[in-house]
Amino acid sequence: MLSLNLNPLPTLTTERLVLRELRVEDAPAIFNLRSDPEVMRYVHRPQAVTIDDAIAFITRVQDGQRANTCAQWAMTLKGTDHCIGIIGPWRIVPEHHRGELGYMLARDHWGQRLISEAIVSVVDHSFRVLGLHSLEAWTESENAASRRALEKNGFVREACFKENILREGAFLDSVVYGLLAPQ
Repeated sequence: MLSLNLNPLPTLTTERLVLRELRVEDAPAIFNLRSDPEVMRYVHRPQAVTIDDAIAFITRVQDGQRANTCAQWAMTLKGTDHCIGIIGPWRIVPEHHRGELGYMLARDHWGQRLISEAIVSVVDHSFRVLGLHSLEAWTESENAASRRALEKNGFVREACFKENILREGAFLDSVVYGLLAPQ
């Protein structure tokens, strides 16, 4: 079994981003993310209704980090400390050396290739430092931007689950992407 120590998460940097540990002080930013219907469109979790929902999300992430089963970084632009998104293997299965990559980004930062930039850093850390063997990422078949970001970064389509998600009275397909650690 993979032995992990995710406490504390190291700070990762890219050309334009600083990825740091998620903090309770990020609750207003997380509330803005998780209460935005467009950001949450493809996230199959309830939208945040109150700031307490955002705090509960951060607490779940921190509990998972302490249990070494979750690594979620707050995405910030260099030169600021304001959380504009989150990214990381939010569900790590140590006995299989596998993690599920998840991410979301504030709408006013869409279309700038920031998710792709963050994916490169998190994937490298997940394989090189954490020792994961593989990453998976689930997305709805309609989420073209997420599919493009994954494919651009080497993820390959591994499966399609037909009509496994019910959203607003319609059944939708999920697509699973995967990436193996370099040999």
